[in-house]
Amino acid sequence: MTETLILSNARIVLADEIVHGSVVVGDGRIIAIDSGASTIGDDMGGDHLIPGLVELHTDHLETHYRPRPGVFWDPMAALHAHDVQVVGSGITTVFDAVRIGSDQDLPDMLKHASAMVGAIARGRVAGWLRAEHFLHLRCELPSHDVVEQFEALAGTGFTRLASVMDHTPGQRQFPSLEQYKTYYSKYMGGSDADLAAYLAARQADHDTWSGPNRRTLVARARQIGLPLASHDDSTLAHVEEAAEDGVAISEFPTTLEAASAAKDAGIAILMGAPNVVRGGSHSGNVSAVDLYRAGLLDILSSDYVPYALLQAAFVLPQRIDGLDLPQALATVTSNPARAVGLTDRGEIAVGRRADLVRVAADGPLPVVRGVWREGQRIS
Repeated sequence: MTETLILSNARIVLADEIVHGSVVVGDGRIIAIDSGASTIGDDMGGDHLIPGLVELHTDHLETHYRPRPGVFWDPMAALHAHDVQVVGSGITTVFDAVRIGSDQDLPDMLKHASAMVGAIARGRVAGWLRAEHFLHLRCELPSHDVVEQFEALAGTGFTRLASVMDHTPGQRQFPSLEQYKTYYSKYMGGSDADLAAYLAARQADHDTWSGPNRRTLVARARQIGLPLASHDDSTLAHVEEAAEDGVAISEFPTTLEAASAAKDAGIAILMGAPNVVRGGSHSGNVSAVDLYRAGLLDILSSDYVPYALLQAAFVLPQRIDGLDLPQALATVTSNPARAVGLTDRGEIAVGRRADLVRVAADGPLPVVRGVWREGQRIS
């Protein structure tokens, strides 16, 4: 029996209201929520107490592992830096998105993916990870070896989500080749002829591999009970394909049409928190705030900025009339947890896991002042 933890004098953000009071924790679970002032326990000083954030798609481990082109960091050190940063941003459950499928840029992707996944496995077993880490396999369909890499990594025991992606120029996120050229030319360098050859090779890979790989991966995910996400759906045809494949989450739909179709199909819609914070997509696609106003946004993901998840939840009520903080926080707590079957967390309620975050939110930005996972302080 662990010692009882009491967090008192907090503005507790429940599923549908904010109450002033205390949360009592025992054996890693919430055992009581009491209203009113108290002199017992750890005084939160009127700060918000919110559920630990649940992050389903962050590329941030990859960013720490490969901080510069051609530079690969020690995977355990990369995981440590990533873990500290996500917890410091209020994230207590994180799905580390690891890309699989070799390409011209990384012809030996299995080596790198295995290094990152192996680090997560060691960190989980050793017990030094602050957040609870799961694996999200980002499957690049036009790759010749993505199925092989899926088979190598899907059976970890902590692989909980896979997304099927196709970043071929002229597809999905960049339906216009000119848009793709404008966005990537500053990163790729080289001559116009080099870019043209690169685009032709990518299109050939798409024509050869994307269809067969998608069918194989969808079938395998069904066999092992792994939830699937689609990625960058842009058209009705994309969403129809996702629905036929049994996709649970539509990640980053690029158009209002695709998001509306996904909602009609019962597919949860995930958008990027940086899109909310910035007020629009960095690549010119549909605004996440506009989708929320239309009732077409269920989940936010930090994507490439971990702190953006918390920031976006507090920004949304400022952008949308009539939206309150409990509703906004659901997009980063209960909704993502429910979408992947984690019904033990994502809400401050009796019986739920005591994944809690103390947030000072009286200034221009929410500030994390304390984080608990299963009642244990981790930040």
